[in-house]
Amino acid sequence: MRGKKYRYLLQKLEGNRLYSLHDAYSFFQEIKSNFDETVDIAVCLSKEGKQEALNIRGFVVLPHALGKTVKIAVIAKGNLAEEARKAGADIVGDEDLVNKIENGFLGFDKLIVTPDLMGLISKLGKTLGPKGLMPNMKLGTVSADVTKAIKDLQGGRIEFKSDKGNIIHAPVGLLSFSRDQLRDNINVFLDAISKMRPSSIKGNYIKKIVVSSTMSPGIKLDIAQLN
Repeated sequence: MRGKKYRYLLQKLEGNRLYSLHDAYSFFQEIKSNFDETVDIAVCLSKEGKQEALNIRGFVVLPHALGKTVKIAVIAKGNLAEEARKAGADIVGDEDLVNKIENGFLGFDKLIVTPDLMGLISKLGKTLGPKGLMPNMKLGTVSADVTKAIKDLQGGRIEFKSDKGNIIHAPVGLLSFSRDQLRDNINVFLDAISKMRPSSIKGNYIKKIVVSSTMSPGIKLDIAQLN
């Protein structure tokens, strides 16, 4: 059962009205709890065009990080392994780490691998895939620039992908953020999605945007007022 604050805001929202981010932020602050709630976004995309082009997946580095601690493992050798350690990787190894993972070790949140060692991890697909931990070039976790990959993961980097309904869900802020910080993050996030627009789609690509805090109902945003 939803709490009193949730029901209060739900009654206050006007049906199909589109709200400015300024208004949504004020609503969130009005019913916020005694912990720093996450602000999530749901972006509904056009379903027109070829199906294979609608499977959107990528990452973006937000200007204002969400402050979450990420334990990072890196599979690398030689100078790149040393670079990874200096950049702050929690776990660094090559064949030894691959064997450890193959035997069930998953004591990390993200895994980076250098391109020259991709062959080593091909056998880990069944172990890492279901957990969403398999390194992927599109997500920046297959990279020779291990310092940048690590710093991105430690900073404001978030991953996103469209679901079967062609909707992308992602965290974009905290209620401790200012309005401007939240607006910055949302605009950078939407810009990253817009740049992945398939050429087969005509008309508006982003159809609807809904934001919510951890304890609030969804609030539909007026897209025109975000820029």
